[in-house]
Amino acid sequence: MKFKSVFDIIGPVMVGPSSSHTAGAARIGLLARNLFGGQAEKVDIYLYGSFRDTYQGHATDVALLGGLLGYDTDDDRIIRAKEEAKLNNMEYSIIEMNEERSHPNTAVLHLFKGEEELVIEGVSIGGGKIELVSINGYNINLSGNYHALLVFHKDEFGTIARVTTKLGDEELNISQMSVSRKEKGQVALMTVELDDTISKEALEEIRAVKGVDRVIEMTGG
Repeated sequence: MKFKSVFDIIGPVMVGPSSSHTAGAARIGLLARNLFGGQAEKVDIYLYGSFRDTYQGHATDVALLGGLLGYDTDDDRIIRAKEEAKLNNMEYSIIEMNEERSHPNTAVLHLFKGEEELVIEGVSIGGGKIELVSINGYNINLSGNYHALLVFHKDEFGTIARVTTKLGDEELNISQMSVSRKEKGQVALMTVELDDTISKEALEEIRAVKGVDRVIEMTGG
């Protein structure tokens, strides 16, 4: 196995006890908050497989809540996340699921605020690394390590080309890109990971592209 850095061997700087069940869970919660655009009023947390079986001993539920509150993996407040959730008026439910998922360390987070809702499925793949594999029922594959755009758009000819042309005009390199749809001709989701951040002006131009319904920006790190 090849490692990119020493952090791939020793794991992330984190509040313990487990890189997979604690640090990874915190990152899933943090990225869900990022994609939601801030703190939710209520969150339903569905735990599967190993997350379900060991979350109490490994504080997976606490770590997910910490991430949802905006706490990074090394933030000491994570250990008080249940109390912090009450102080920040964030309601939550922990739901143990018997259904099998493709990965044993899986959490599905359903976030609510007013009329807004977001459903994120994330998996912890070890060493504090995670993947987001679904958003609102669309299949995705995002690591959270790179700046990314999630572009909801009409499933019609030319829309993808218009978006990528805008990115090219900004000299932004695409590191990974995928498109997911539920039905032909309906709304599709384009996920684009970028090597650099995108300017506010360019982001607004993409939001104005013909065929684009909604754009969510996700900062990497």
